[in-house]
Amino acid sequence: MAATHRIAAGAVVAAVCAASLAGCATGTDDLEGGAAGPLKAKPAQAPPKRVFRLIGDGSTAYTGAQPHLPRAQRLKPGEKPPQFVVFSWDGAGEDSQKLFSHFREVARANHATMTYFLSGVYMLPEDKRAEYKPPQHSPGRSDIGFNDQQGIADTVKQLRLAWLEGNEIGTHFNGHFCGSGGGVGQWSVEEWKDEIAQAKKFVKSWKTNTGMTKASPLPFDYDKELVGARTPCLEGQENFMKAARELGFRYDTSGVNEQLWPKKKQGLWDLSMQLVPFPGHSYEQLTMDYNFMVNQSGTRTQGDPGKYEFWGDQMRDGLLKGFQRAYEGNRAPLIIGNHFESWNGGTYMRAVKETVEQVCNKPGVRCVSFRQLADWLDAQDPNTLEKLRALGVGEAPKQGWPAFLSGRPAPAPKGVPGAPAAKKQ
Repeated sequence: MAATHRIAAGAVVAAVCAASLAGCATGTDDLEGGAAGPLKAKPAQAPPKRVFRLIGDGSTAYTGAQPHLPRAQRLKPGEKPPQFVVFSWDGAGEDSQKLFSHFREVARANHATMTYFLSGVYMLPEDKRAEYKPPQHSPGRSDIGFNDQQGIADTVKQLRLAWLEGNEIGTHFNGHFCGSGGGVGQWSVEEWKDEIAQAKKFVKSWKTNTGMTKASPLPFDYDKELVGARTPCLEGQENFMKAARELGFRYDTSGVNEQLWPKKKQGLWDLSMQLVPFPGHSYEQLTMDYNFMVNQSGTRTQGDPGKYEFWGDQMRDGLLKGFQRAYEGNRAPLIIGNHFESWNGGTYMRAVKETVEQVCNKPGVRCVSFRQLADWLDAQDPNTLEKLRALGVGEAPKQGWPAFLSGRPAPAPKGVPGAPAAKKQ
């Protein structure tokens, strides 16, 4: 999978790192992803029948509202905001490392949901690579390769289970082209629209492209579920956002922010990753595994084994310092990005796991997907959000939260979460 972001001494440096998924067989799996339990007595009243409607070739299906998606509520006057933490994954796919399935379990064990940014080419087999026609590149070209039957089957299973557990499936687009010579930073708005359309197409036609026609579908309509993304190398954000706004996306996470409350940019919530303390250094670090790695072992993905434990601890402690700064301060959401990779002996995966375990179970903390965070932001009174944005990095209200947010919020428009229930006629 690919990773391309670095912060050092306040500068953003883009690089490219690529790896392909592995596997070699064909597989199918159950829609619900688990073995049936023992037979039970029929309940007095049968539960409502779940909606099920295949879409297109049956690669996806409409199955109703996503399970385990909480309804966002407005803050009450004087109420302290929750501490949101978002863990997200670029190029999400299941390969021989089994990190997708591993972090699904980590999330479940710690009352968390996450965002998985799927690379569309991970749903396209190598022998169908010519189906991908990347902007400014020849057909069949990809800097992160393609997949095979087993890799696609395994990825589909994890995507299915992740969505059913309340996680979000976003996109990391397709070929992961960075830098000069046709990189995403040089793409036009129309080229971005084409790339997005192809990313959707590969998700919506994986059965046709693999021949696995008897496999269970993904249980969502990707055209409706896809509401946000992170661009490769954090490049091309301006034109991508123009395209995304026209296509109905709700957020972008392709920039670099400080730990402040989010605002909208070009009509989308700017939920970019943030700068947090970098233990042992005078400058701050971007909240992404790849950036920690580059500032520790350079471009070597497997550096000095004697430093693996220290480097992982350094990332974990940096994320925890950033968390604590927000948790005790302005309560700005903490945005963290990662990759399913075993760089430097897998030490960053350990760091992320330990961070999840230490923060997601604290009082007042909600570890959520980007979609859930966007839902909550949309439900708030704009005046309340404006007050929150006035707080600096790590700055708690001097008069305390009850006084700071004591003003009566403007009434929510009808149909917005937090609005009074409509009167029955």
